[in-house]
Amino acid sequence: MKIVINTRLLRKNDMDGIGWFTYHTCKYLVQHNKDIEFHFLFDTKIDEEFLFGEHVIPHVLFPPAKHAFLNVAFFQYSVPKLLKHIQPDLFLSPDGNLALNYSGKQYGIIHDISFFHFPQDLKKTNAWYYNRYFPQFAQLATRLGTVSAYSKQDIATNFSIDPNKIDVLYCGINDTFYSQDKDEAMLIREQFASGKEYFLFVGTLHPRKNIVRLIQAFNQFKKDTNLSHQLVIVGKTIFGADKLKVAVATSPYSHDIVFTGRQPDNIVSALYAAALALVFVPHFEGFGIPILEGMRSGIPVITSNTTSMPEIAGDAAIIVDPYKVNEIAHAMTAVANNDTLRESLIIKGKDRVNEFSWDRTSGLLWESIQQII
Repeated sequence: MKIVINTRLLRKNDMDGIGWFTYHTCKYLVQHNKDIEFHFLFDTKIDEEFLFGEHVIPHVLFPPAKHAFLNVAFFQYSVPKLLKHIQPDLFLSPDGNLALNYSGKQYGIIHDISFFHFPQDLKKTNAWYYNRYFPQFAQLATRLGTVSAYSKQDIATNFSIDPNKIDVLYCGINDTFYSQDKDEAMLIREQFASGKEYFLFVGTLHPRKNIVRLIQAFNQFKKDTNLSHQLVIVGKTIFGADKLKVAVATSPYSHDIVFTGRQPDNIVSALYAAALALVFVPHFEGFGIPILEGMRSGIPVITSNTTSMPEIAGDAAIIVDPYKVNEIAHAMTAVANNDTLRESLIIKGKDRVNEFSWDRTSGLLWESIQQII
């Protein structure tokens, strides 16, 4: 048996949520299926770290799929050409991109369709690409996976897909997250927050992450409490930075708002563990991995009442309306002032996060794949 996998998001020291999904599921599939010949498709040089067994054959295809038009060239010309040559039993694409010019079995994982609901939050070329091609990919796929019951229903409804064709796989959580003792936490606070307690956001600095309202809520929290806490924002800006810059520039507490940029995984883990709480209140998430990362790190989590986030958080987080600055601010105040509430959320979070693992995700994916091969 041959399985070809789109592994273009396996990029050393530069992986986001879908990249980690790809990493863990591919590693599991390769290590648990030594009788299958796997072909990994990259769009840049091959890193040996991502070849998880001797039965993996890597390929570098042209062009590097770095933006919308290059995606078209990569997936609609280079990929089908190779697939027709290899003649695999399945083409698996963890980021949902499929080959329209190929008639064999294809399995796409569409994590969410935020681009359908908020095209204005993307570069015009990206909004065009996703909204033109992903409905076609969903129709073409022999079977689909996604990462929450919310996303399953969203895809089925808006792309006119039979829900029975879509399996929910959920996401796991990396094992690098941990709780810290007070001395370790103080060192991180000294490095990033002038020794003060801080609220944390982790993620790409994208309009749908709602960071402008998060800053506004922090302003209100500071005004209401007069506490010295800071807001630490971790991640790289990918689109829509202008409004964010204005929000910071006009904040009377801008000196207490810290942007760290993208950080190495070990630093991100330490920043989680030293935080007072995670405040993760996007408009839209297909899953929301930071929710689990905060819980695994032993800190309270504040998250949104929209899309998939209540499904993932369960009763182990404070749930707020991301469009209401007052609600976010009040939740921050409650966490800062109520030790009993904090401890309750930490205990519930540690229980909740045990329900998610990459082994579970990978096992569900393999079960889903077996339905078509």
